[in-house]
Amino acid sequence: MSDDTKGEEMNVGDTTSGTTTFVPPGEGKSFWTPGGHMATFKITSEDTGGAYTITEETWPPQVGPPPHIHHTQEEIFYVLQGEMEFVTDGTTTRATAGSVVRISRGVLRDYRNVGSEPARVLVLFAPGGFEGFFEEVGELVTDSSAPPEGPPDVERLVAAAAKYGAEIPPPPQE
Repeated sequence: MSDDTKGEEMNVGDTTSGTTTFVPPGEGKSFWTPGGHMATFKITSEDTGGAYTITEETWPPQVGPPPHIHHTQEEIFYVLQGEMEFVTDGTTTRATAGSVVRISRGVLRDYRNVGSEPARVLVLFAPGGFEGFFEEVGELVTDSSAPPEGPPDVERLVAAAAKYGAEIPPPPQE
């Protein structure tokens, strides 16, 4: 327990207090992203002084982002539920619940939910700040909202990715 919370009990309504951040299950600001996955902010760079960001992401079956490179962040994935497939440097890794995958900055990555059920993954971005990408390209989740339909605006995605230190390269020419 930190000095500022010693002897104090935190309740469900508390969020960030001094050196402690508490986010109850099912809570956090959530965004639908192009392609239909949901990213929920659990810990933001504001909470950590920029050190890292943690999101809980829910991926529908057979869905993943386009191949991309994070030039400024490492990504660490902890699979909570489902089966994800990651392709980095020509190597394919299947990760099921309880698996951890770390991808260094500067590495092209391609990943998706390869299962038949939704996958839930905790993602740590270090350093933090990438939550701005989700805020910029996503749609705030509300009780009545649904994932966006139709193809994503690729130009908008590429521009926003660059703004937050990532790159979405064009698909390889056949």
